[in-house]
Amino acid sequence: MMQRRQVLKMLGISTAAIALPAQAGLSDWFKGNDRPPAPSGKPLDFSKPAEWQNTLTLTPEDKVTGYNNFYEFGLDKADPAANAGSMPTDPWKLTIDGEVAKPLTLDHDDLTRRFALEERIYRMRCVEAWSMVVPWVGFPLHKLLSLVEPTSNAKYVAFQTLYAPDIMPGQKDRFIGGGLKYPYVEGLRLDEAMHPLTMLTVGVYGKALPPQNGAPVRLTVPWKYGFKGIKSIVSIKLTRERPPTTWNLAAANEYGFYANVNPHVDHPRWSQATERFIGSGGILNVKRQPTLLFNGYADQVASLYRGLDLRENF
Repeated sequence: MMQRRQVLKMLGISTAAIALPAQAGLSDWFKGNDRPPAPSGKPLDFSKPAEWQNTLTLTPEDKVTGYNNFYEFGLDKADPAANAGSMPTDPWKLTIDGEVAKPLTLDHDDLTRRFALEERIYRMRCVEAWSMVVPWVGFPLHKLLSLVEPTSNAKYVAFQTLYAPDIMPGQKDRFIGGGLKYPYVEGLRLDEAMHPLTMLTVGVYGKALPPQNGAPVRLTVPWKYGFKGIKSIVSIKLTRERPPTTWNLAAANEYGFYANVNPHVDHPRWSQATERFIGSGGILNVKRQPTLLFNGYADQVASLYRGLDLRENF
């Protein structure tokens, strides 16, 4: 697992700089006792298709909502839950445009009412070599993309997170946000985006997503490392050229565009052969288990990469 100091060092930010006097307003941010808690998510109406249910052990809800990465709100795993509560998620606008015949804008209600919602229990694997099993609620991305009618020029799908530095302090200050370039951007090939496994997720554990998990809508691609799962999406654009992605821009030799879970391709600084499954025990009392190729979804997605060198295209 990468800790705060490792991330800062990787991005060329001296940890000693953290001891410098805080910029105006930043000290208030870290007082830790005056930030509103995340609102309780509203229950959602959804089905539970049998094909997306399984016997995997779920990660408890408090771990899913309390242990995650959302650097816009800080580098520690607990920072998003502590700091994201004031992020407004309603009203919301999600635009879908680019190489499409019928551009579309969805509002907050569209995200939970326009498409039939399903609960899908998916494995989630972080590039930091920890994993969870999460009951996401959402709808297949291909249903939305079909509505906008991609043109023959569309080869990729680009995503962008909300840019709101006054709400997301990591976007304003490089010491809080890990030195990344914001807004956070991600991308998929069009065939990956159209795959039935790929979801736009609006809920977890039967309720609307909390802000720290990417409310009101995030991307879920279960065979890829978690950093591909961009949160709080405001823009989806279909493009001819491969779009830039945030972690690839930060360290291209460590975070590839594809980011497929692969136990045979290590991160330059740690092995990907095994992972720490975060279950019901304490964070330090976790189960170490083998990493599965494509995170256990090889039967469904391996054909997407036939003939592609997975070591070179990591």
